[in-house]
Parts: sequence; structure tokens; C-alpha cells
Amino acid sequence: MALDQSFVGRSYPPTEPYEVGREKIREFAEAVGDANPAYTDAEAAKALGHPDVIAPPTFVFAITFKAAGQVVADPQLGLDYSRVVHGDQKFAYDRPVRAGDRLTVTSTIEKIRSMAGNEVLDIRGDVHDQDGEHVVTAWTKLVARAAEEA
Repeated sequence: MALDQSFVGRSYPPTEPYEVGREKIREFAEAVGDANPAYTDAEAAKALGHPDVIAPPTFVFAITFKAAGQVVADPQLGLDYSRVVHGDQKFAYDRPVRAGDRLTVTSTIEKIRSMAGNEVLDIRGDVHDQDGEHVVTAWTKLVARAAEEA
């Protein structure tokens, strides 16, 4: 079943704030194998002009993908999540994510299109800090695979 095109442009309420902690940043950097000292050493981050440790660029994926769950769970959209694969991800930063940030995400459906029988859904996640300043925008592409013919 085709996704409802009238959902293009629809935004969902901002998420509850996510508090970015030094330990979460360290764990993430270790998990992705990035040994940049700015991710684990406050003094190294300060030497680069940051007030505290910063997060690797893909750190926000976890919170933006979780926020996109509001879109996925919207029963009126008509998305069969059992058929969904993650198609693409990209980020555009105004500044790095820092330890101590309290981030919220507002998800917006940017595009819905059909391609080779599949439904492709583009979701934009705008991430703001506790002062309302924009930090990063993340784009997530989800592909709902076509149902197999009997």
C-alpha cells in the first residue's frame, strides 16, 4: 500500500531532552573505533576551542533515529515497519555536540516517493540544544520494501 503523500511536510512534536554525557560520548567513540582525544579528554577538546569533550559526528544518529520513531509509529501514515530497511543517513552540523548539551529533536517528513515498487521515506531531524540553538540536522532515508508477490 502506498504511503500517504499528504504527510509530506508534516512535523512531529519535539522529543524530551536528551542529556549528552561524557561517558556516553566515550562509549560511542570506543564502539566506533574513533580514538580522537577530543572525544574522551576534556583538556584535548579545550585545546581545540571546545568547552568540553565533543561527540563523534554520527553520535546523534541514536537520538534522531529514535525521534523518527514517531513517524514510523504513526498509524495514519501506513508504513509497514516489518518491511523497512535503513537506506541512507547524512548530517549537517552548525557546531559539534558537546558533553552537557540537552538536545531535542523535531522530525519532519520531507519526501515520500515510490521507486521500483518500494516506498522511500525521507525524514529530517532538526536537533536543538537547551537554549533553542540549532546544532545539527540529520536526514534518515527509510525504504519500505515491496511486498513479495505470491
